[in-house]
Amino acid sequence: MVQLYNLHPFGSQRVVPCKQEPAHFCCGRDVLFVASAAASCRVEVFALRDQGRCEPLGSFATLGPVLRMAHSQTGDYLVTIEEKSKATFLRAYVNWRCMSAGSSRVCVRMVGHKMEESYSETLKEQMSIVEMPLSDPPLCISCCPLNGDLLVGCKNKLVMFCLKYLFINQNLTVLDFERSLILHIDNFIPAEIAFCARHIAITTELDVLILKLEPVQQSADRTEQCAHSISTLKKPVDGGPSTHTLQLELDEFIVCQKPVELLGEESKLCEIPITLEYTELPTEDTKRFQVRYLLFRCFTPDQSPFGFCEETKLHSVQLLPVYQTAHEETEIKKELLSLFCFFSLPHVGYLYSVGKLVELISTYQYSEKSEQAVLTPQFLHVITSENLQCFTVRCSAAAARDEDPYIDTTVKACPPVTLDVCTLRMQLFIGPRAICHFKNHIILLTKADTEDITERRKPTRKMLSRKADSIKSRTNSESEPGWNLYIINTVSTIQLYREMVDYSRTYENVKTESCIHLLSEAHLLVRAAIMDPHFFKSDEKEEILRAFRESCAFLGDCYSRFDTKDYHLALPYYRMSGLSMTEVLKRLVSEGDEIQTYERGFIFYLTHSLNEDLNEELSKESANKVLQIFCLADPVQLPHIICSPCMRNVCPVTAVKYLRKVEKIMPSVVLTLTKAFMALNMGDLTMYEHEMDSYKETILACGFIGQPKLLRQWKEGIVMPTEFAVHLKETQPGLLVAATVALHENSKIELEEADTFFKMLCGNRESTIPQLLVDFWEALLVVCSQEEILQELLLKLTSQYVSRILKKQPPETKPLKTTEDLMNSCNHFGLIFPWVASIMSVGSPSAKDYGEDISKLQSLLCSQSINIASALPVLEPLTEDGNVGLTIHVLCNTRLGKYEEAIDQLLERCPDAAVLYAQHELKDDNRAVWWNKLLPELCKRARLTGNDCPVFISSLKETLSVVAMELELRDFLSFLPEDGTAAFFLPHLLHCSQRKVLT
Repeated sequence: MVQLYNLHPFGSQRVVPCKQEPAHFCCGRDVLFVASAAASCRVEVFALRDQGRCEPLGSFATLGPVLRMAHSQTGDYLVTIEEKSKATFLRAYVNWRCMSAGSSRVCVRMVGHKMEESYSETLKEQMSIVEMPLSDPPLCISCCPLNGDLLVGCKNKLVMFCLKYLFINQNLTVLDFERSLILHIDNFIPAEIAFCARHIAITTELDVLILKLEPVQQSADRTEQCAHSISTLKKPVDGGPSTHTLQLELDEFIVCQKPVELLGEESKLCEIPITLEYTELPTEDTKRFQVRYLLFRCFTPDQSPFGFCEETKLHSVQLLPVYQTAHEETEIKKELLSLFCFFSLPHVGYLYSVGKLVELISTYQYSEKSEQAVLTPQFLHVITSENLQCFTVRCSAAAARDEDPYIDTTVKACPPVTLDVCTLRMQLFIGPRAICHFKNHIILLTKADTEDITERRKPTRKMLSRKADSIKSRTNSESEPGWNLYIINTVSTIQLYREMVDYSRTYENVKTESCIHLLSEAHLLVRAAIMDPHFFKSDEKEEILRAFRESCAFLGDCYSRFDTKDYHLALPYYRMSGLSMTEVLKRLVSEGDEIQTYERGFIFYLTHSLNEDLNEELSKESANKVLQIFCLADPVQLPHIICSPCMRNVCPVTAVKYLRKVEKIMPSVVLTLTKAFMALNMGDLTMYEHEMDSYKETILACGFIGQPKLLRQWKEGIVMPTEFAVHLKETQPGLLVAATVALHENSKIELEEADTFFKMLCGNRESTIPQLLVDFWEALLVVCSQEEILQELLLKLTSQYVSRILKKQPPETKPLKTTEDLMNSCNHFGLIFPWVASIMSVGSPSAKDYGEDISKLQSLLCSQSINIASALPVLEPLTEDGNVGLTIHVLCNTRLGKYEEAIDQLLERCPDAAVLYAQHELKDDNRAVWWNKLLPELCKRARLTGNDCPVFISSLKETLSVVAMELELRDFLSFLPEDGTAAFFLPHLLHCSQRKVLT
């Protein structure tokens, strides 16, 4: 793997025209602050323009020499640690921009000082200096880039100041600070701190501690509490060495602490107790926090590749936020997506992700001892004694996975976070001392020794190219003090991307992994630019998006052409590129090259693309070329490839020729069906029949499971039947239905999709149901085992049967199965009850054409499968006027347990069937309905009709016979009417009494 690519990320350089030697500097929103090292105690301010141009804005005096300084973009204030009379002071410079307008007024006030109305009106035209007194000297500072809060590091504690916006009047809002929280950390002296989104990174000389302040109400399930000192010092185990013995050992030997790394929950074991002290005035909105430990890492002085080093100490701790990809074009929204922490030893740097997961992403080995480093979303810039080095970073790769955890799929991909880091450039400079970053600029302070100045006057060192209007003009000896402050303009994303792509071609045929690596770097470079919150406001927006798609295409080419273990990535990268299959074929297939070989990545891409329902149709030439490719690379896939919707224009004669070659190697049902499909396309019915006669219908039906696209394909999101399906509908509808059932049972087609398929196939409107679809539902009932689908099918069939009965509409084609066929093959169609047959025998339906629907509906209701409560709304339209409606309503009442209502219906409409109904339904627990309901009703109706209705008399006699067998004599007598004829009831009474004597 190539470690140094020697690209050109640095463009032109300009010199900042400072009047005094800089001691410290930092960047603002569009400005550069430079604190002088001389006794003048001033901060010069320069406006940063395009291409690194630098214009003086003015300067202001400080209390003393500046030891540390930082700028907050939120609030646009500068905060400094200054020294005077061996004392340090913390000051914030607010409204400093009024200097550029010529105002020299300065207001000095204490933090939290209440401003009077008359006094505050002048604040609009003057700079305010906010003094922030501390009980201990401030050592380091950091501003949160999200909300502008300030964190100050002191010995054994950190002090947090919240940024406040004071509304003075309608025309004036003033910035102020409020000391809100103190984190007490015992025996801990911070050297550097970083603060972002309530995450705090602290370094001492050899320790790193990363914390997060979490609101108590959001993390109440955690065991540690915010005001609780966390300590995990372990007690000595019984039988172990005593404290006195250990102390002797410590006195006699030098004990070197082992390096340690604790991540996530384990970092609580770092034995650094933290206590929170709240200093703001309590209100209802006051937040209470607790400390969550994210990372602890302890280094040792000898942790250097060059052996023991007394100067080993940490430097350049940073927290880098990466924001959600900007989707709002109207306004810029900064929504934190990921957070990264960087810190460095003299010879090695470490980059951690501390967002959703805490993990080490990259380790950076430097060729020389580093002085300082600065991390950006795209690069890591490091200065050594002679070099400005530029390394690649993996922040955008990690952030992409935070944004979309499922990014590594067949649809999307991103280079891995574990991708090896490399050096893009090692640029020579004389005596680099300090560095900071602003947008696409690097600000670099160099300070050369006397001998270095002499060397610099000789044109032996190759420096960066300078533009004609560069401000490097020094004419006398006084203007050459041995230091310079440079603004180095990093090249645009597009320019460096183009250079990476061009450079990758040098490795294309030599080192494939290096080629992929460099193209991955180019891809991540563009991806990082897209994640910038200001991306949609960028002038390069369209060009960067084009570069992103182009980089995806290049990576797709690599994984297609090269034999790599990650060949499958060709598919997602080509999809992200937006290239059509025809365009990809043109990129990878050489015209007229019959012996060209094809790698796994290309075949993987083609196979997946052709097997999915794409709207793209290949030309006849491209389709035939695809046949040739698969015949060479993967002939077994040919039947599936030919059935792809993309191959609609393929030459069927050529396809059959290739299929016959494959058949000699590996015959199959799918291959035979595909040949039959091609024969239909050619109009060769003889060949078609020959192929279809090769297997039995059941085997052919199962063959469609191997390739459903023989029957149905998708076009613009709509399921379309193929010519094969149309032909089967006319010639072998039973095979078509059986095949569709097999597809459904093997999860190759959904129920709704099958409904649409048959409607499209039969040319029916959306509201009408073709008989072939009803045949499919009936066939599916035979094999269906899923209760939810079963009930849906039963309701569909019930609705269709009812609809045809009401409309007296016969099916347009002869049903594939009769009622008797269904009762013999399917448990969900029950035997029709005798009493139902009795009712139907009284009168026949007016049209025999839909009598099959009536019997199928009755058969369904005679089984126990259908949920009768859900079917009632569908059955309701069938009135009781006809025999059909009567049977359906009585069946429904019976299934619902409403036997008395069913008897009333029968006695009213068809008394002949009442006893038959009772004999079939009134059994076991329902036996009492005979004498409680049926007997009294028959007596009443017989009395009213007399001899005019002999049916009631005969039914009553049969009922009395049953009741006499079931009841005791006393009970039987109690149910007999008092006004009856004794001679009529006497035989039944004798029978009941004789049954008692016999027993």
